[in-house]
This record gives sequence, C-alpha cells and structure tokens, in this order.
Amino acid sequence: LEAAGLDAWYSKREIMPGDNWAEKIAQGLKESNAMVVLVTPDALESDAVQSSISYALSERAFSKRLIPVIVGDSADFAKDRIPWIFNRLKTIKLSKDGENEEQFKKIVQVLKDAA
Repeated sequence: LEAAGLDAWYSKREIMPGDNWAEKIAQGLKESNAMVVLVTPDALESDAVQSSISYALSERAFSKRLIPVIVGDSADFAKDRIPWIFNRLKTIKLSKDGENEEQFKKIVQVLKDAA
C-alpha cells in the first residue's frame, strides 16, 4: 500500500513497548479513512480483529470503506467465524502462492476511490 503512495497504519510499527495497545488501535481507527481487513483463520480468532471490524461497521465514515481481504484458501476457514456481513461485501482473495499483483491493484484502487 505504501509503495502505491498510500499511508498505512501497521500495529507492529505504530504500537511501541509500554503503549496501551487498545488505545493505539482506537486512535488509528479514528484517524483512518478506510480499513483493509486481512482475514486469516488466526485473525478470525482474534478479539482485537473482531472489535476493529465491529467498529468499522458501526461508523458511518467507513461506509463502503471496509475492504475484506481473504488470505489463503477459504476452505481453511471456520464458516461460523467469518462475520456475516462479509457475505454482503465485495471481498478480495489473495492466494498463498504469491501471484496477487492484480488483487493488490484492486485494493489500491478501492482505497484511492474511497479517499
């Protein structure tokens, strides 16, 4: 995303040792114009990821600006853990084989259109 000229908030870079991670994430969400959610089986088990998705869905500012990105084979996902709203949103799928150039371009375009 940054290579395409977009600002990206990344927890491992934005949250320092000793920071209150919940407050930092909340601040990052409030300052963001859009959210790309990388959906993996592990992410779906994360309370923090689930809370961030809920926040984005409840905020008018994120209307049409929540971009779910399914990473890997959807057969590996527990169907009851995928938020129901993702069935109503256009998702982008990234494969594990690394052949994702077109999908990255779609993500960048959606973000630029939302700006």
